[in-house]
Amino acid sequence: MNKQELIDAVSAETGDSKASTGTAIDAIFDAVMEAVTRGDTVQLIGFGSFSSGARVERTGRNPSTGESITIPATKTVKFTAGKAFKDSVNAS
Repeated sequence: MNKQELIDAVSAETGDSKASTGTAIDAIFDAVMEAVTRGDTVQLIGFGSFSSGARVERTGRNPSTGESITIPATKTVKFTAGKAFKDSVNAS
């Protein structure tokens, strides 16, 4: 499912217009991204939680040359599925 299909599904479920549903979904995505960027955790009970993590700098190898390279430290985004979400997936 892509974003447009999500908008269509939510719009059909709520009866709202696709335009207003798209605006609401964009606002939700923006709020989650802003919170995780600040280092906060976003917990949606039953669905899951979004948080940020960190990867330390490490040494890797260039696969084509075999040369040793340094992979810089980065921030990552983590998603942990909630119990209801896991139960729903496992029931299928």
